[in-house]
Order: sequence, then structure tokens, then C-alpha cells
Amino acid sequence: MAFPATRLRRLRQTSVLRELVRETELRVSQLVYPMFVVASGPKRTPIPELPGIDHLSIDGAVEEAGIAHGLGIPAVLLFGLPASKDPEGSGAWDDEGVIQLATRAIKSAYPDLLVITDLCLCEYTSHGHCGVLREDGVVDNDSTLELLARTAVAQATAGADAVAPSDMMDGRVGALRAALDEHGLSETPIIAYSAKFASAFYGPFRVAADSTPQSGDRKGYQMDPANALEAVREAKLDVEEGADIVMVKPALPYLDIIRRVKDETNMPVAAYNVSGEYAMVKAAAAQGLLDERAAVLETLTGIRRAGADIVITYHAKDVAKWLSQ
Repeated sequence: MAFPATRLRRLRQTSVLRELVRETELRVSQLVYPMFVVASGPKRTPIPELPGIDHLSIDGAVEEAGIAHGLGIPAVLLFGLPASKDPEGSGAWDDEGVIQLATRAIKSAYPDLLVITDLCLCEYTSHGHCGVLREDGVVDNDSTLELLARTAVAQATAGADAVAPSDMMDGRVGALRAALDEHGLSETPIIAYSAKFASAFYGPFRVAADSTPQSGDRKGYQMDPANALEAVREAKLDVEEGADIVMVKPALPYLDIIRRVKDETNMPVAAYNVSGEYAMVKAAAAQGLLDERAAVLETLTGIRRAGADIVITYHAKDVAKWLSQ
């Protein structure tokens, strides 16, 4: 029925009416908070490229996890900066590595806080790539799978509630699932970075994680930003190999991908609101160009509306405070 009988503004008149018919809900229980843990150094060292985010010692990580837990945030995602690096990234699967130590410490202090461990070699390799390099400088996919599997087992054995492979090697979900199951870790979920694009929005993260490639780039294994059908294929392959949750990264330039992956897989979908997206909002807010609270809540609601069940965001603590008011 058309105007004047139909007036859509009727349900927009008051906040109570608007909330009653709201289609998309943003809740603290849907958020994951990323943290950068360093092997040594002060408890907290601010990261200039990510205002409000710190490099954390093990003790600092426990403290920060406690703050997140107290705000009702259900999960943290850990990235590790090791004391030393080598061509294979052996610190990634070291039982006494930074992520393993941090995981044990956080789970001991907050057993009901979900600890998700990022699973990649780029933070641990001296060359900065996500896998083992051949002599020609190309990442060797199949050799890398063996090292990723060792890392998954080490992280899960340390107490990780879920592992999140972000390397974009072909076949890695199947390799991880097989290794975890073989070691009696069949209950450990895999949150796969299924559609991870070779994006310009990772800049602040690469500085924070000290993971910029020393030569070349990651376009040979991360996805072309122009491709959507390929993203769906990647997600479906990960599901076939045993992924429990699939992820799209970044979020804002790829809202269409989030929607398509959700519709095509019917799986829980995570979206990573990445460092560049966070830093842009922070920079604009610092210049007085936008209302930070309103912009962040609108952004994350948009990511949820696109189909994300889980939102990984550096804004998580602020959002938790805002939503509780």
C-alpha cells in the first residue's frame, strides 16, 4: 500500500519505536579484542600507529585481558612478537614462545575468557613472509603447512580455545585439523581467515606486529581485492577442510564479500575491522572531523548488517563501554 496510507516515518518517531523495529543488533558478546604481546619489555608501550593500543608484556597482556573480560568482551585474539626471528619462524611453535606463555597466563587468570591465537609465521620469520621461502623467494606452500600444523598443536596445547590461521596457504585448514586431531585436540575450533585480501589497510598492523616483508609482497598468496567469486571459493574450501568459522578481512571495503560468504556457506562468519580502518577513524576524530562514538557504532553495525556474526575490532573496549551506557 502506497503513501499516504503507508508512512514509514511512523516507526522512527521515538527511540523506543526505533529500537523495537531495529533489524540489526550490535552486542558486546559479538566482539573480539586483538592484543599484541611482546616477549620482553615494559608492561605497556603505546603503539603510535594505533592510538589507544599497546604492546604488552605477558603481565601486561594478563592485565589487559582482565580489563576486556570485566567489560564483558568474550574473547581476545593474540598476536606475538618474539625475542628473535629466523627464516623458518621457529618461535611460532616453541612451547615457551610468547603466544604460548601469554595463553597459559591469561587462561590461568581468566579461565572463561576465550583466547584465540593468530596462527601465522610472518611475525616470527626474519624475512617477514607468512611461510618458508624457496631459493627464488617464493613462499613454499606445502613445506609451510608442516610448520603451521606444529604451531597449531603448540598453541592448542598451551590452552588456546581456538586457533586462527591467517597465512592463506592452500590446504592449511585440512593440515591443521589433521594435526590437531592426531594430538588429541579434536575439540579445538579453527577460525579460518578464509578471504584475506592483499589490502592497503594493514599498514598500522604491520608496524605493530613487526611483520612487514623484507622483500616483495604478499600478493602471491593473499587475495586480489577485485575478486568476489574467488572469496566464496576460498571460504567453501575451508569449510570442506574442517573450518568451524570463516573470516573476511578487511571488513569495510568488503561488506559485499561478508554477505556473499554468509549466504553461500551458512557458516558462522567473522569480520576483521582491521588496523587501517581503526586508524582512519581515530585520525578523523582527533581532527574533530567526526564523532568517534557515532562513527564506530555505525561502522560495526554495518559490518553486522552485512552478515558478520563476530566482529574483531580494536574498538572493542570503547564499544563495550558505550553499549553499557
